[in-house]
Amino acid sequence: MAAADSPSAALRRRDLCSRGIRLAGKMRVDVVDLLDTYVERQGLDASSSVAAVEGVPAAAAERWDEQTGTQRLLENLAAYRAFRVLLAQMLEEQQEQLGEADAALGQALAAVLLQVSAFAYHLEELLRLERRGPFSEEVAVPPPPSNLGLFERKLRGLGVLRELAQWAVRSSRDLRQLAKLSPGSSSVPSPAESP
Repeated sequence: MAAADSPSAALRRRDLCSRGIRLAGKMRVDVVDLLDTYVERQGLDASSSVAAVEGVPAAAAERWDEQTGTQRLLENLAAYRAFRVLLAQMLEEQQEQLGEADAALGQALAAVLLQVSAFAYHLEELLRLERRGPFSEEVAVPPPPSNLGLFERKLRGLGVLRELAQWAVRSSRDLRQLAKLSPGSSSVPSPAESP
């Protein structure tokens, strides 16, 4: 990792982390706004309980404090690639269900989808800086079960958006942690810094 140890690489990493933290913060705000709109337009209760959604990675991490910066980046990248697919599925379902009747919800979903795609690209840039080797491509996200009724699809969408909001928080923490790591320092943070 000689490339990641140079002073210019360290500055670039800090710059990319700072920009990523801002992107994640903006994305979280937009996802929370979208959640409010989604709940209202879909006629759901904001306190509705949603089971884990298949294909959605959980933002909670076991032994977060033991992960290296690269491990964190890889988990984040896999998550946002999955969200890109899931949000595209939601957008398609929403257009089929409501058509042009609710253009505002469709536009908000499309805007968040663009942010997720941009953030995944940003993470790829960071990973290229951290690692000289290639990293895996897109993750396989199962298509939504075709036998889901309208209400179940609405709840599934709610679950996707809630978890995306949690990932935006985790991503900010992961990037802050990565920015703290100076070249040559240990890549294992202290337990006090875990989320």
